Amino acid sequence: MTWPEARAMFPVLDRYAYLNAGTFGPLSRATLEVMAKLRTWEGSHGRAGRAYFDEMLEGRERVRALFAAQIQAPVDNVALTESTTQGVHVAVIGLGLGPGDEVVTTDAEHFGLTGPLVASGATLRVAKVRDAAAADVYDLIEREVTPRTRLIATSAVSWIDGKVFPWHALRDATQVPVLVDGAQSVGAISVDVAGADFYTVSAQKWLCGPDATGAFFVADPDSLSPRLVAYPSAETYDIGEASWVPKSGARRFDTGFTPPNSVAGLEAALSRLPAGRFERARELAERCRKLLLEHGHDVVTEAGQSTLVSWRHDGDTEAAARHLYERGVIIRELPGTGLLRASVGWWNDGSDLERLAEGLEDLR
Repeated sequence: MTWPEARAMFPVLDRYAYLNAGTFGPLSRATLEVMAKLRTWEGSHGRAGRAYFDEMLEGRERVRALFAAQIQAPVDNVALTESTTQGVHVAVIGLGLGPGDEVVTTDAEHFGLTGPLVASGATLRVAKVRDAAAADVYDLIEREVTPRTRLIATSAVSWIDGKVFPWHALRDATQVPVLVDGAQSVGAISVDVAGADFYTVSAQKWLCGPDATGAFFVADPDSLSPRLVAYPSAETYDIGEASWVPKSGARRFDTGFTPPNSVAGLEAALSRLPAGRFERARELAERCRKLLLEHGHDVVTEAGQSTLVSWRHDGDTEAAARHLYERGVIIRELPGTGLLRASVGWWNDGSDLERLAEGLEDLR
């Protein structure tokens, strides 16, 4: 597959410079078609029948294996969830975190990670890394770790400016379990979860999957209590005895039944990812960064980080994002930060970056 052929998979690119996979990735024609086909079948034949349910279960296992391949993990260590936030809840609730426990995190986390931590009642030690250089992030987080720390909870990639966080080194040095928010990493950059205790995946972003699809990696499923329990979590259960037997491995953490058409669409998305995509995305992100700098923009993303590029905007960021949308350029404004953010994927090309730069010129 050539890059123009890969780009042609996404109908949105016929009209827009789509630079917002950090929120939602573009949906491919294959994903849209398979989802519509199954919905049409369900409308005519009903969501019923042994063959229908068998295919639903088999599809879940195919998707589980595809997720495992994306993060270089054994399939039995991967649970199916609806989002990164849900995976964080599985870890936080399963660990029984609460008042008296200490967790180290940062001031650059998405609320999808921070929210469950705050709700647990645990004491949070917050490393101030938002405005720090990438080279300083390790020291700033490590100095917050104490003998009482039960968990380090941090992103793989900052959703604010694309900094890559050193969670591997923190785990190795401190020997404290690490929960990694992988929302801005999986599908954007090469990921190997070896060394993480818990790692979350949001499939609707860089993997270009349907809404409310994701995964959760747990290194040692037997060490985490299944507390956010759903029907797919159980191997067997007895209502009369009020008892149940969890499934083996990470399947005990499956948080519900993803709609079958979403499973089908996700399988289509995960089955059509081109080789060389990570290298291309990084190269395009660096081109985007340099182009913005050449046009005089205050870029806050450092060189050599991930596929998110953020820059300061002196005016109304919401109005700026709206203006760009009207010009056919889709980016994200980050509320309360004064930043605009472009998410650069392997489906983009130089024309998208030029349209971004041209659209920003109109705001001056």
